Amino acid sequence: MHVAMIGTGYVGLVSAACFSEFGVDVICVDKVTEKIEGLKAGKIPIFEPGLEELVSNNAGAGRLSFTTEISEAVPQADVVMLAVGTPSRRGDGHADLSFVYAAAEEIADAMNGYTVVVTKSTVPVGTGDEISRIIRERRPDAEFDIVSNPEFLREGAAISDFMRPDRVVVGVETERAKALMAELYRPLFLIETPVVFTSVKTAELIKYAANTFLATKITFINEIADICEEIGADVHDVAKGIGLDGRIGNKFLHPGPGYGGSCFPKDTLAFVRIARECGAPSHIVEAVVDINEKRKARMAEKIVQSCGGSVDGKTVAVLGVAFKPNTDDVRDSASLTILPALQEKGAAVRAYDPEAMEEAKPLLPGIEWRENAYAAMDGADVLVILTEWNEFRALDLGRVKQLLNSPVIVDLRNIYEPGSMVAAGFRYFSVGRPAHE
Repeated sequence: MHVAMIGTGYVGLVSAACFSEFGVDVICVDKVTEKIEGLKAGKIPIFEPGLEELVSNNAGAGRLSFTTEISEAVPQADVVMLAVGTPSRRGDGHADLSFVYAAAEEIADAMNGYTVVVTKSTVPVGTGDEISRIIRERRPDAEFDIVSNPEFLREGAAISDFMRPDRVVVGVETERAKALMAELYRPLFLIETPVVFTSVKTAELIKYAANTFLATKITFINEIADICEEIGADVHDVAKGIGLDGRIGNKFLHPGPGYGGSCFPKDTLAFVRIARECGAPSHIVEAVVDINEKRKARMAEKIVQSCGGSVDGKTVAVLGVAFKPNTDDVRDSASLTILPALQEKGAAVRAYDPEAMEEAKPLLPGIEWRENAYAAMDGADVLVILTEWNEFRALDLGRVKQLLNSPVIVDLRNIYEPGSMVAAGFRYFSVGRPAHE
């Protein structure tokens, strides 16, 4: 089995490395020469636990290679996977498919014999039909099938998600393509992974439906958290009480500053657009998008109120700028809204993140970046925990109290227990739990 992976971003590189670990020969293609040369030299362009070792081992074994030329990878491939970017550049849910369509043209020109062309990128419903049209227009004699095989990888846990997934979704239209995809995923069939074979359009929609549902769960528990703060209840007990119901489940019921990252913000907007365009608007998801954007500003105000109603002239220490731990991804992170809002209100902001600072620096001008958590909080008037990295879960509270000008902590991820924080002498503010001062 030979696979050509077009795109070495997060999805493409992780998927390619994992397929090669299954024993498949994979050639990765990317137009960015520096990235390909770096990968050939063992330099991984993203932070993902375990990925560097996986790439190194399989490249060393000859199962994983890299090139800048589609014409080198596609002719020998049984399966060509599109994992290029589909950004929402206009901010209105419009997915920019120019990279997908440009790659489809090059694939058409390079195909040699029967080829299955697979979309791994998250694309609007109907994109498979357009890819088919592009290929057929350029190569009327080509023998190929279009497949939708959406990814469900969580940043920070992507390798385990690929190797032992909850399910695999494959949208196919022919038995020939179905058989080839079944062979590609045979190692997962052997461990009885549920595989959902469906139509191409259904598979395209499943991806959006999954992400919008998870984003809705996050938004729902955040609204419950707001109610808890008003009535003196504990959102974690509420989450446990409803999460033990098998119909609801306990995943994605942790309150915080709102969802971010490369998927949920983009995909919820795209879902809203798709629904409107087909004449079946999703009012639930429209509300989710609106609430999530407002929540980030609300969290900035929460920090201001913890400082007595003003941060003007004060120093705010922020721990974590990535949208979640175990990644360097800051796309649509709450930090991109909260930190500038604090600066606008007159605060001096210091920040530290174990992995994401280099990615964040161009996006957050005027921030003072520190080399570790304690350096960030030294002399600060308030400490804000914005990303729940493990190293922030066991801070030396005595040292923290000594370094801060005032013992105020705003924990937007609820990684500490209020009682222990008060006992340690802190004014402690969290999400969905009564303030402890």
